[in-house]
Order: sequence, then C-alpha cells, then structure tokens
Amino acid sequence: MGITQAFRILLLVLLIGCAIAVNLTKNLMSAVIIFMSYSSIMCILWILMQSPDLAITEAAVGAGVSGTLFLMTLKKIRAEDGEEKKKKKKTAGRKG
Repeated sequence: MGITQAFRILLLVLLIGCAIAVNLTKNLMSAVIIFMSYSSIMCILWILMQSPDLAITEAAVGAGVSGTLFLMTLKKIRAEDGEEKKKKKKTAGRKG
C-alpha cells in the first residue's frame, strides 16, 4: 500500500467520523464546524478522484455558502432565545 492509498483511507475514515460526529453532537456550533470540515474533506476527495469541477462546487457550496448560512441562522436563533429569556425575567419580576 502506497502513501497515496493510505492518505485516501485516512480521509475516508475522517469523513465517516465527521458524519457520525455531526449527528451525535449536542452543541449546534460544533455541529456546524464539523459539517464544514466534512465538506472540506469531501473537497479534497473530489480532487483526488480527479473531479476539479465537483471539488470547486463542494468548496463553494458545502463549506462556503452552507456554512455561512448555518452560522447566520445559529446567530439569529441565539438572539431570539436571548430576547425570550429577557421577557421571561421581566414577567417573573412583575409577578413576585
């Protein structure tokens, strides 16, 4: 087995590890980062399979656009959760 073959196997193991980790993680920020890592590894695999067009698409869409959208959505969710907590504190203070 050559070094290239060992590198491909390592990338495949990391790819499977990322896929499992995304499903098992509880922290949403970690899940987004792992998903972006998954897309980056997939991009490298596409290059090794001599498909540069798919590699560019995976890098742009998978790690770039999707990752950015996930991060923006996560920020929005956290902002809305913070507003709900503030409202609950205000209503709890009035009752007491």
